[in-house]
Amino acid sequence: MGAFETILFEERDGVGIVTLHRPEVLNAFNQKMQDELRELWRSLRTNDDVRAIVWTGSGEKAFCSGIDRKESIEEGYLRRERNRAPEGERVSKSGRVSTPYMYNDPGSDLNPKANGLWKPVVAAVNGMACGGALYMLGEADVIIAAEHATFFDPHVSYGMVAGFEPTHLLQKLPLGETLRVALMGVHERMSAARAYQLGLVSEITPAGELMERAMWIATRIASAPVLAVQGTLRAIWAANELSRSAALAQVSALISLGTQYENIEQGHETFKGSRPEWKLR
Repeated sequence: MGAFETILFEERDGVGIVTLHRPEVLNAFNQKMQDELRELWRSLRTNDDVRAIVWTGSGEKAFCSGIDRKESIEEGYLRRERNRAPEGERVSKSGRVSTPYMYNDPGSDLNPKANGLWKPVVAAVNGMACGGALYMLGEADVIIAAEHATFFDPHVSYGMVAGFEPTHLLQKLPLGETLRVALMGVHERMSAARAYQLGLVSEITPAGELMERAMWIATRIASAPVLAVQGTLRAIWAANELSRSAALAQVSALISLGTQYENIEQGHETFKGSRPEWKLR
């Protein structure tokens, strides 16, 4: 894993801290950031020292403000497709290559699970999260937010179809709320308090305490046996995306793969006569 230009990465106590680092454009993602996130997620698949992820943005103004509009679509995330295309093949500025059936989804680069990384992700939203930022939150497992965080999707206000972002949001918000976010565009923002009411975020903190709380959650998750954590993650995501019967059909296999009985015995010994310090929320 080489040096990065648009993201920061550090490892601490079994947790990988991933920070979107383009504060001059409110951490908007460009093609370089997409490439670097893809490289990072794929490299973390084989890094056994990292057992959980905290994902945040530089500064307190924004987690991420979506795609960098100063970098045109054609010169941005279509560049590689354009260069690969046979001579004379049409590349559309609307995000399609040759035909409307091969749209390039930036989420295939931005997101951990899209890149085969099944380690728990705690998103720490430190300000604005809009547009393409909702891609990222769509694949986070736990989302916490600073008190001043806001959420919105400006696509329709700019004459663009909001498609991928509300599809991700719909896994975490009721239909009516997802529609409102998508259709109101730049005219309304969801507050951290409203996001908490609806279950999009599970905790609100003062801005100065956000990373401390995110790390507390991530390190506790990272302290559990890896196979048990990742098997649980796969089971819950399957249950969210499949029918009940299809999800249940996978559970016994996931339990068999991820449950190590020596860890159960070790846990009984570790906690015999004592219990970890816990907090009520």
